[in-house]
Amino acid sequence: MNEKEFIDNIKKIGIKLTDEQIKQFQMYYKLLIEWNNKMNLTTINKKEDVYLKHFYDSATLVRAIDLEKQQNFCDVGSGAGFPGVVIKILFPNLEVTLVDSLQKRIIFLNEVINKLKLKKIYTIHARAEEFGRKNKDRFDVVTARAVAPLNILLEYCIPIVKKEKFFIAMKANISREIFLSKKAIKKLNTKIKEVIEFKLPIENSQRALIVVQKKGKIPNIYPRDYAKIKKEPL
Repeated sequence: MNEKEFIDNIKKIGIKLTDEQIKQFQMYYKLLIEWNNKMNLTTINKKEDVYLKHFYDSATLVRAIDLEKQQNFCDVGSGAGFPGVVIKILFPNLEVTLVDSLQKRIIFLNEVINKLKLKKIYTIHARAEEFGRKNKDRFDVVTARAVAPLNILLEYCIPIVKKEKFFIAMKANISREIFLSKKAIKKLNTKIKEVIEFKLPIENSQRALIVVQKKGKIPNIYPRDYAKIKKEPL
């Protein structure tokens, strides 16, 4: 996906990029490649692949929720900023928090925020479960683009979602994950509101957005320590 194809395809999902946003994506790509030479941020480094598999893929969150109507957004396990930084570029008025467990990635994210002159975006160096215990019922939208199974992502993310608000899992495919997450869905007082399946343009690879709504309070023991989550997943 070249830059023009990116602009055209973003428009098809309801986003018309400004000149400033186009320049921000250009700078973001430049920084990603520069820093990727110093540290392992991503194995995807060809420009066409970054624009498709990182920038456009992150933007597909708009298929699941109207982010213009939300006050704040949290990206758990943000890595190199996908989808959190992309969402911030697209929705400048949205307050965004990026959480990652590796300090070197936080340093990179802070550099991106500074160079792109982004406001109301915050980086937190913490493990997901540690952040979850300290920030319960705080966010309108929480997302994770991580490779962890859905039942584990739910325990990390649902505690920080406000009542009646949403966690959106971004997956390449859902296979049996929803079925295997039934116990977690029940224990964490949530419901699957919607599952949106689609294919990325150009390469037609499968994607899915699993929209989970928090119905109310959850037991205070969640999220548990990492060792407990790994040993006895919900």
